Amino acid sequence: MPGSAGLDGVPRSSVYFGAHSSLPVPSFPRSTELPRGHLPSGTPGNARPPPLPRAPPTTASLPVAEIGVGITGFGAFFILLGALLYFDSVLLAFGNLLFLTGLSLIIGLRKTFSFFFQRHKLKGTSFFLGGVVVVLLRWPLLGMFLETYGFFSLFRGFFPVAFGFLGNAFNIPFLSELFRRFQGTSSMV
Repeated sequence: MPGSAGLDGVPRSSVYFGAHSSLPVPSFPRSTELPRGHLPSGTPGNARPPPLPRAPPTTASLPVAEIGVGITGFGAFFILLGALLYFDSVLLAFGNLLFLTGLSLIIGLRKTFSFFFQRHKLKGTSFFLGGVVVVLLRWPLLGMFLETYGFFSLFRGFFPVAFGFLGNAFNIPFLSELFRRFQGTSSMV
């Protein structure tokens, strides 16, 4: 309605965009017409509309991932405690179940299955999960050997990254000074 006049007799196009504007003229119902120089809130002349709200992340949400980290930590603790207590099968089995549950909570079920069941990782997966089953069947020493081999073959690509990070730890100022101090002490007292 480019030529229609507002309540004060001024054409709408000059109220909102100036008399010689080449922008399209919005048409508002008569109830929203304002005095000259006032714009309805949220509709400035040539500004973009407000951005749409962001979608939540598609992977595990943050609180679930934090719980997963805690459960994975408890699993690693129980595995270590079971190994220290002469391969106690109950502690090892509980640690294995907590570790796998925590891992699936951290990265999600779909990514966990896609990680373990990739074609080139099936050998490591079969040894790792077979070791978990053997530990659950109360053969802890054999199960832990199978799990260890499966763990190393599953995470083979991660070890160079971890060792590279540990190698760079000597470049951190506080740690490099600490390592130099420990390196200089060789007394047997």
